[in-house]
Amino acid sequence: MDNKFSDTSRYSDIMHLSHHNSEKHPRMSMSDRAAQFSPFAALRSFGSAVSEAARLTEERHDTDEDWKEMLNSRLCVIQEHISEHPEITVIYFIPDERKSGGAYISFTGRVKKLDTIKNMIVFSDKTEIHFDDISDISGQLFSGLEEYDC
Repeated sequence: MDNKFSDTSRYSDIMHLSHHNSEKHPRMSMSDRAAQFSPFAALRSFGSAVSEAARLTEERHDTDEDWKEMLNSRLCVIQEHISEHPEITVIYFIPDERKSGGAYISFTGRVKKLDTIKNMIVFSDKTEIHFDDISDISGQLFSGLEEYDC
């Protein structure tokens, strides 16, 4: 079967001519030539939708009463040593703005104050973490402590 595109005899008279250069219009670069077809991106937002769907979130874990008591006792220890601005590491939950669930984040910093009105830890760099979002508190301040009553 003959391929109609393999027959070059019909164009043999023009195949070896040099490329025409316009005197009025400068030659378009390859990237500019390709760009004239790019505005037709029918699935432009499809990539971002796929990325958003693939982004993973975690579910918030419920803490039991014993764990809540331990966290509360550590907040009491922090309050007793607040003038020293102790350095602690807090693991806390941040809800996702677009999907259900969120992420657990670890933050280390020096405590400026415990705001008992807003129920949050305020750090020296002005980071604020709500007590209800905390899943763990650790640091040198707590070494050797088993349990502490407020």
